[in-house]
Amino acid sequence: MPRRKPRADRRAGPSAGGGFGDVFGRTEPGPDSDDLYTVRTIPGSRAIKTYRCPGCDHEISPGVAHIVAWPAYGGEDERRHWHRGCWNGRQTRRITRRWS
Repeated sequence: MPRRKPRADRRAGPSAGGGFGDVFGRTEPGPDSDDLYTVRTIPGSRAIKTYRCPGCDHEISPGVAHIVAWPAYGGEDERRHWHRGCWNGRQTRRITRRWS
């Protein structure tokens, strides 16, 4: 029996990474679970510099899609670039590098 094609309204939306919420940033709990962070997804085509992920302390190479997160209230100068997997696992492990 053939599979049904998913409905269009289920594919689009904030949970699928689409919609306007990700363009301007969405709000999620941060690594400490106490603070709210503004989170944006950076596609690989827009990633042109090398960054260091605070979750694993490895480099994020140019051309690799990743997440940019910063404290939601007045912390835009504290932007950090994370691997997507490191950001998704931020609740189960500690940040490896503290920025001063």
